[in-house]
Amino acid sequence: MTSPHPESVQALERIFHAWDHALGAKDLDAALALYHRDATLESPLVCHLLGTEDGVVRGRGELRRFVERVFAHQPSQRRRHRTGFCSDGTKLMWEYPRQAPDGDQMDIVEVMDIHDGLIQRHRVYWGWYSVRMISTGEHPN
Repeated sequence: MTSPHPESVQALERIFHAWDHALGAKDLDAALALYHRDATLESPLVCHLLGTEDGVVRGRGELRRFVERVFAHQPSQRRRHRTGFCSDGTKLMWEYPRQAPDGDQMDIVEVMDIHDGLIQRHRVYWGWYSVRMISTGEHPN
């Protein structure tokens, strides 16, 4: 793996912290400001919250609709314990492990492709604990 350029590290750290802050504050405008206009986001939650067959939202319009639903329907297990991120200079990744200091949380891995200091492509991978929450109805929709 090559070392990222120092400006890339700053952009990645900015997104890592700003995205978490927007999620915690449920600040829709701050969250959307981190994405390119034509960004995509892929997640099992897209199908669950939007009632679609396709787990992908495309562009800021669809992203706004999805993130509004995410903020309105977060279960208590959707906490934000994480310990850092990994990157190759353009791809930003981190884990929300199931086992957190204050108990189980939704187990999720976030993967973002960063271009020009913004998120171009965002993929969200769920572990067994999070998937079970949808199948049992514990995750509201």
